[in-house]
Amino acid sequence: MNQTYALTAVTAVVLATVLVGALGLRISRTTSDFYVASRTVGPRLNAAAISGEYLSAASFLGVAGLVLLQGPGMLWYPLGYTAGYLVLLALVAAPLRRSGAYTLPDFAEARLESRAVRRISVLFVVGVGWLYLLPQLQGAGLTLEILTGAPHWAGGAVVAVVVTAAVAAGGMRSITFVQAFQYWLKLTALLVPAFFLLAAWAADGAPRASFDAPAVFREHTSVTLAEDVRLTLDAPLAVTATGRVDGRTRTAEPLTLSPGEHLVGARTRLEFAPGTPVPQSRAAAGAGASRWSEPLAGDRGDSPASGLYATYGLILATFLGTMGLPHVAVRFYTSPDGRAARRTTLAVLGLLGSFYLLPPLYGALGRTYVPELALTGDADAAVLVLPERVIGGLPGDLLGALLAGGAFAAFLSTASGLTMAVAGVLHQDVLPGRGLGTFRIAAVAAMAVPLAGSVALADAPVADAVGLAFAVSASSFCPLLVLGIWWRGLTPPGAVAGLVAGGGAALGAVAATRAGAAPQGWAHTLLAWPAAWSVPLGFLTMVLVSLATRSRVPAGTAATLARLHLPESVAVARPGGAR
Repeated sequence: MNQTYALTAVTAVVLATVLVGALGLRISRTTSDFYVASRTVGPRLNAAAISGEYLSAASFLGVAGLVLLQGPGMLWYPLGYTAGYLVLLALVAAPLRRSGAYTLPDFAEARLESRAVRRISVLFVVGVGWLYLLPQLQGAGLTLEILTGAPHWAGGAVVAVVVTAAVAAGGMRSITFVQAFQYWLKLTALLVPAFFLLAAWAADGAPRASFDAPAVFREHTSVTLAEDVRLTLDAPLAVTATGRVDGRTRTAEPLTLSPGEHLVGARTRLEFAPGTPVPQSRAAAGAGASRWSEPLAGDRGDSPASGLYATYGLILATFLGTMGLPHVAVRFYTSPDGRAARRTTLAVLGLLGSFYLLPPLYGALGRTYVPELALTGDADAAVLVLPERVIGGLPGDLLGALLAGGAFAAFLSTASGLTMAVAGVLHQDVLPGRGLGTFRIAAVAAMAVPLAGSVALADAPVADAVGLAFAVSASSFCPLLVLGIWWRGLTPPGAVAGLVAGGGAALGAVAATRAGAAPQGWAHTLLAWPAAWSVPLGFLTMVLVSLATRSRVPAGTAATLARLHLPESVAVARPGGAR
């Protein structure tokens, strides 16, 4: 890809973000403007903003990479990401808006009249927010490094500075315009190149991607491995190697590798003849092939039953985790009323569904034109390199630059929402003072921690934290929101116990997996995909502890639930209904 074009596109996106954010700065004056845009964001604008912040780089780049690696089975990811809004629509959106809260801890304290529940909620909001911010900064660094050769820390630093400035200057009012603009930019960035790629594919007469057999190199291909890799072969493989293979140094030596497993050293160059199947590979250290999520059925000798369990664990995490993500929940506080919140959610379903039609297309084309990415572990780069490989020349460079701009917009928009959500909580519950100056300090603090982490952990596959954030959110805030809105028997001790048991178990399980402490087989699968058991654990703990502490039901529960479920006009007219 032409580095000048790519850098120009990224610069244009950054400048456009600053200019659009300045529009919100001009009309942000009050605390309510900064927190919830004075609750005046209409459904169409709010839906575009929610879609903009929700569609992170895991959606823009990662879904295509997963489809390239593992085929249609990975469509559970966008399905789960989108379907999560159905739960929001049916159970949470309108009551959450009617609560009158600014943040999730606000809702928790108002519903349960407990500072202890609020403090635990603060910890989980900040933890999930930072966990989700870290891969945005890491991904920005990796993308800018690939596109322009910049240092790995540069992309994350650019995102951190731009996002912090926008949030600190204009708050929610400012980033609403930014995220709505970036949604349409991301959709355009995927849609326009897709037309040209499909036209080139049709004219080329290339075969359709087949996921029932290994991908095949269409031309002579040279691949240089960035790390030690284990190749798993089902049949003999002819290759020319320069570097270390199975402990021996080779110098442009033709080899025929026998079926089985072979260790290939870092910086080894492998050359494949046209028609050669792409061998299955994984990092020698045991990391997954994808930077965004581990495969459902890995190379650990898992049974079909464990693969099925992992699939359901994934679906449950994405389906139920959406409602508890802090940058998603805070968006519904900006709606004028509960009806507008529901209309916003319906619009989001349409916008997300439109977007998610495109990444699988790039994954299928990537399997045909850039299958070597599955070997190098860079499958997430398929979206960025396809225009150059398929079209080439100036048109390919321009389309690649458009995709680079769209990818950077994905980092900026998601990081904006997360920073806003974490800053709001830090401002209200951690930092002293309640003025706008303190809010701006909170915005800097909200970004500083994950930025430091992205620099310190430059070589770690931290983008796996996206899936971890969904699992922790589903296991903690999902039970709190659903039971808090729909069950009058929830008590403060039950809420605290459920948050710690469900969210804490999910966090510990996946952390153990990432650290390599999980044993092989079923134990590894259970810990790597905890939502299938940690979500029921969170719900069950909240219910059982609440039943055991019935006397602790808050005195104002009936009035609070009435406010959550009655239309605003009725709630305000009733005694105690005014907010």
